[in-house]
Amino acid sequence: MSESKHPVTILGAGKIGRGIARILHLSGRYEVYVADISADALASLKEETPVATGELDVNNHAEMVSTLKAHGSVISALPFDQNVTVARAALEAGVSYFDLTEDVATTQAIRSIAEEAAEGQIFMPQCGLAPGYIGILAHDLCQQFDRLDRVMLRVGALPLYPTNMLKYNLTWSIDGLINEYCNPCEAIYSGEPCDLQPLEGLESFALDGVDYEAFNTSGGLGTLCETLSGKVNTLDYKTVRYAGHRDLMMFLLHGLRMIDRRELLKELMEDAIPCTNQDVVLIFSTVTGWRKHRFEQIACARKVYHDQVHGLDASSIQITTASSVCVVVDLHFAGKLPGKGFVRQEDVRLSDFESNEFGLPYAKATTVKTPTTPHAASHPMGT
Repeated sequence: MSESKHPVTILGAGKIGRGIARILHLSGRYEVYVADISADALASLKEETPVATGELDVNNHAEMVSTLKAHGSVISALPFDQNVTVARAALEAGVSYFDLTEDVATTQAIRSIAEEAAEGQIFMPQCGLAPGYIGILAHDLCQQFDRLDRVMLRVGALPLYPTNMLKYNLTWSIDGLINEYCNPCEAIYSGEPCDLQPLEGLESFALDGVDYEAFNTSGGLGTLCETLSGKVNTLDYKTVRYAGHRDLMMFLLHGLRMIDRRELLKELMEDAIPCTNQDVVLIFSTVTGWRKHRFEQIACARKVYHDQVHGLDASSIQITTASSVCVVVDLHFAGKLPGKGFVRQEDVRLSDFESNEFGLPYAKATTVKTPTTPHAASHPMGT
């Protein structure tokens, strides 16, 4: 292993893991090792990107620790329910840890593990798009105000050509999708932390002449509730979809009580909803507050379209998620993040993120010139 390259282990050889591996490997600055329980997934990866690979069961703690000691800092591109296991192994191996989870309980558990981190060892969950980049963007907008009133974060990974009744195609983890549609949603309302109900808080808005809807989903705020506690009247995160999607999901989850049968819902959605690489990621944040005694609002709205990652077709959610975690890993090795323990997305400077070579998809994102402020169709607290 070359001493001039940073050693990194990637766990998971799915779409996101393959994207991360390709980006880091082709930068020429990383020695990448990818591990997965599936030999077929690893073989598929190696056809695209010539990196070292190995079969690994993350539930084998001793083997996990040995692998991480041999191959360096770990990026987990696994389902959220496996990340705590990985983080414990990273702690014992003495390597830094990064993941893409949106799950609040998982993040809290990893934060506890991070309390035992050694000097130079960090634990940084939630390094994708939302949570992840959207929190970095919103926090940067907040710094432009003397006093805050409301902070709104809206993100959607949407098919460019929806044809089914849900107006949706699978573009990322179905487990993560169901998780964020079913779990309580952290927020701040009237200055107080609270939990909102998922799928509630329905609102509509338009960007570039396209009508969208947004509703409460879990996990997208990352640690912003804690960071902005006592500093903002209202803080919320909502997922963006095409109009009509939310009512159908509400029927499935509550009308048919699929919220209590998530494995069956996963099976139904995987069988009925096709995947697509032809998608667009919508990123929209609005901050309202006071600057020099004036009540003002600043909004930032961007779109990232599907493209290629070093010559291979990739969905926009694959591009944005993979590039986001690559940026923070690179900033860690460059010494631009806290040097020990738990690291929040808000610890990343937006200027550092977007000037990093891996942050190019965000820096060159299409700016939406005429966003219409979201209009709530129901009380922010839901019903």
